[in-house]
Amino acid sequence: MRMNELGRTGLQISEFCLGTMTFGTQTPPEDAHTQIDMALDAGINMLDTAEMYPVNPVSAETVGLSERIIGDWVAKSGRRDELLIATKVSGAGNKAVRDGAPVSRATVLEAVDGSLSRLRCDHIDLYQIHWPNRGSYMFRQNWDYDPSGQDRAETAAHMAEVAETLAELVQAGKIRHFGLSNESAWGTMQWLRAAEAHGAPRVASVQNEYSLLCRLYDTDMAELSANEDVGLLAFSPLAAGLLSGKYAGDVTPEGTRRVYNPTLGGRITPRVWEAISAYLALAAEHDLDPVQMALAWAARRPFTASAIFGATSVAQLRRALGAARLDLPPELLAEIDATHRAHPMPY
Repeated sequence: MRMNELGRTGLQISEFCLGTMTFGTQTPPEDAHTQIDMALDAGINMLDTAEMYPVNPVSAETVGLSERIIGDWVAKSGRRDELLIATKVSGAGNKAVRDGAPVSRATVLEAVDGSLSRLRCDHIDLYQIHWPNRGSYMFRQNWDYDPSGQDRAETAAHMAEVAETLAELVQAGKIRHFGLSNESAWGTMQWLRAAEAHGAPRVASVQNEYSLLCRLYDTDMAELSANEDVGLLAFSPLAAGLLSGKYAGDVTPEGTRRVYNPTLGGRITPRVWEAISAYLALAAEHDLDPVQMALAWAARRPFTASAIFGATSVAQLRRALGAARLDLPPELLAEIDATHRAHPMPY
């Protein structure tokens, strides 16, 4: 398994990270524990979760269940020191967690203690803000994103307060490092400034969506990553399963995410099927598994620290792990870029 440095932390993280957002809904605890063991044995050293998980659906009744399942594994496995655990604090609008309260000093303190309790750990390796208080252009909101109503002074005060809180949490040994999610280049730079001004942990990573079908990271965010040593933790590198081919022909196999989320978070559009067909054809022409091709491509981008994938079954995990052994030839990479030009914004 290839390893990459996490920002300027000195930590080495595996180029693939096991996502756990289905632990407790689509993935039962026993299977989840098997997956964690398999991932570790394959060289993956990082798990990503969040206090609001599991999804499909998110509900007040299941909030925290994914962390509890991980915590049960920690308690019985004795392998905590082999693993980096990343989790996230929920923010404004998520009614299932603290009735949708925005991220603040109070919510961060409460959320960290809650996650530590559920995870049965004394520290969190990477603590992330799930989405910014001011809003985000992620999850298809880029089509009508308008930041003109943002209050810069309010944002600066919020970041200062949270940065100071994070510094206290590092001092207390409850968290080690800090990351963002669903963030922009401007927002990330403001957090970097806040960290420097308040002696807080520096942004180590940004967890944004990135795949063959969603390449918003390729411009401003890529430049930020290169110049500020803030790596991408790429989520949905399989585009919620679209790049596996299981939905090809606009079908919905039983037990898949599309059963619970028919649009796959807005990813199902009239344009997406032609793009998917093009990438599946590329994989076939090169005699590659499309899942492994998509994962290897996302993980080897110059700004990627780790590509986060989830699996609802052990069989899916075994298939995905094959990407670690795959090297994509230059001619295929050129064909992927040409396909992207032909299908630049499929959703």
